[in-house]
Amino acid sequence: MKGWKRLATLIAGLLAMGVAAQAKPETPPPPPPSHYVDPFIGNDGTGHTFPGPSRPFGMIQPGPDNAATGWEYTSGYQYRAPQIIGFSHTRASGTGIPELGDVLLMPSVTRRDIMASGKAGEVARAGYYAVTLPDNGVQVELTSSLRSAMHRYTFSASGRVWVLVDLQHGLTFRTDRQPVESIADRFGPDSFEGEAVRRNWTTRTIAWSVRFNRPIAAVETLPPREGDDAPRYMLAFDLPEGERVLLVKAGMATTDAAGARGNRDEVFGWNFDALAAAAQAEWDALLARATIDGPERQQRIFTTALYHAFLHPSVVSDVDGRFRGPDGRIRTAPRGSLRYSTFSLWDTFRAAHPLYTLLVPERVDDFVASLLDHQQAAGRLPKWPIWGGETGTMIGEPALPVIAEAWAKGFRGFDASRALAAMVATSTRDAAPVYAGDHSISQWSLYDRFGYYPTDVTGGEAVSRSLEAGIGDAATARMAEMLGDKASARRFGKRAQSWRKLIDPETRLARGRDAAGRWRDPFDPLTPTSPLNNPGDYTEANAWQYTWTPALHDPQGLVEALGGKKAAGAMLDRFFFELPVTKGAEYLGQEAMIGQYAHGNEPSHHVAWLYAFTDRPERTPELVRRIAESFYRDTPDGLVGNEDAGQMSAWYVFATLGFYPLDPVSANYVAGLPLSPRAVLRVPGRPALTITRAGCDKGPVGVSLAGKDHPVIALPHAALVKGGTLVLSGCARR
Repeated sequence: MKGWKRLATLIAGLLAMGVAAQAKPETPPPPPPSHYVDPFIGNDGTGHTFPGPSRPFGMIQPGPDNAATGWEYTSGYQYRAPQIIGFSHTRASGTGIPELGDVLLMPSVTRRDIMASGKAGEVARAGYYAVTLPDNGVQVELTSSLRSAMHRYTFSASGRVWVLVDLQHGLTFRTDRQPVESIADRFGPDSFEGEAVRRNWTTRTIAWSVRFNRPIAAVETLPPREGDDAPRYMLAFDLPEGERVLLVKAGMATTDAAGARGNRDEVFGWNFDALAAAAQAEWDALLARATIDGPERQQRIFTTALYHAFLHPSVVSDVDGRFRGPDGRIRTAPRGSLRYSTFSLWDTFRAAHPLYTLLVPERVDDFVASLLDHQQAAGRLPKWPIWGGETGTMIGEPALPVIAEAWAKGFRGFDASRALAAMVATSTRDAAPVYAGDHSISQWSLYDRFGYYPTDVTGGEAVSRSLEAGIGDAATARMAEMLGDKASARRFGKRAQSWRKLIDPETRLARGRDAAGRWRDPFDPLTPTSPLNNPGDYTEANAWQYTWTPALHDPQGLVEALGGKKAAGAMLDRFFFELPVTKGAEYLGQEAMIGQYAHGNEPSHHVAWLYAFTDRPERTPELVRRIAESFYRDTPDGLVGNEDAGQMSAWYVFATLGFYPLDPVSANYVAGLPLSPRAVLRVPGRPALTITRAGCDKGPVGVSLAGKDHPVIALPHAALVKGGTLVLSGCARR
């Protein structure tokens, strides 16, 4: 009987455990952050992002190309394009000019005269891309390390298969060809490598080393097409019966083939799945630094925005530390340091670089060191470098606020005296044109003579160039002040106020003046101008859109110049709610419009946050939410306007968190209301910061961090990085 009793007791216990399990089902663990990344967001339309894999801030981005030329294909890819012409290895995310796209490969189970194919079954996630090419009988999978790409081709049959190698291909704005200044290439039993100098958006050196996991059975040189300056090859491979997979490893470098070979071999072995898993794990660790509560759609938009913001700047130093500068010389980064390029500075100084100081602080010192190395090689700080070369694109000197912001926020891993000297040199020496007809350069002798760029002397973009000069001057003055150089602080601080000379007292708008001081007449404040289409006084914008530029370094001063809080608030209301929407092409910056606000281009990005300095601060959270919900979607056309190497996405990240770096060099943020009820920032080496939304979802805003209240217009970066709980609260106005 005792045995039966023990058995009955055991059965009863097991039944009870089953009931308990049914009553309290286990909660599944949350998905990893990469689950929410959709690399197809922004691939269709004007976002110009790409679906191929990359590591965070990676040197190499293998991916599909649909075309080699055209403004739509600046990253090589459009989601709606019906065919793929091959898979190249370098690209930039969301830029307005095509560049890179080096060493295109295209596999096929049969030798075909035209290797382009339709596409099916595309898959993209953080660190991985796959597509089936039905015309070529092959599935292509791509993944990468920091400096090396790996391809896996699964053919529909064994036997002889083919791979096109196109060394002429490159992403270019030219419709005839991309000039190859020089090229040297050579083959081994299972590999090929070489170097070329190419001239498109910039002049640059590209070196490559590509290896296959099987011997090359034959090499056929294809006849050159009209305009070709580099060779194309058909490589044959013999797959044994029952074997259908061919693997490829590719390394690129700015230096030479030896550097590309070392970069290629930073990945040991041929385990594609392990490399893809490592890529996803690295992204998961990085993306976990900022998480939000919210519906899955919002999670996808937010996490993909983080992903896009962390693609650039791109590492250009090899595994041995070598990199090529803008003067063509090879240098070596200090041991343990990285060097970067692809700085879209005119865009990214506004929000992307402030985001890096908040979420990836371990990279900031090397970002600044990369800018300083560029200045040492070229004589001035860069504007828009890519693959180590300078493009000279856009206006102002946007590297200046990036450097001053880093020092203001406590970064000390670079030489401050060297930095200030580079800033002063860049702010005083006239720049040489990068290309014929370049009138966007800094002409300080002219600027100092008049206190602005005169419309009849400058050659174009006079008002925009004058206003953006103030951003750099204020940054240089702030850097000098922090370092105790009072004379330089006074000099550049005074010049930073030159924007006041262009605020027309009649219209209170930024208006051009000629060398005699006469106002631009006739004056049309609503017509946007662009050097690419209808040259005028503004850069991809109009007078209304550029008038708010001084707020990027002197928001209080601008509000006063516009007549005070009430008058400035009324002007902002007119800007957003009363003026008609400008109809214009993308290259005029007139996309994602609310009234005259153009979110598709960077000069407008800070304007909604400027309400915090007026008599109607409740407008900031209202408009930020409207912008975020109107112009960011979890679809291939989910970015309205060029992503611009992370800036468009960085804006959304800050909007979701509820604060924004309106004046980055101040080391303060302007507070709004979070778009998520709760967010957590977990940066290694720093205490966690929890951000919560309280009260209703309308302004004005209350700001409390770790139990201490802060002004809405001055939430300190130094306080945020100490962690705690940030409460941003709203309530209805009475």
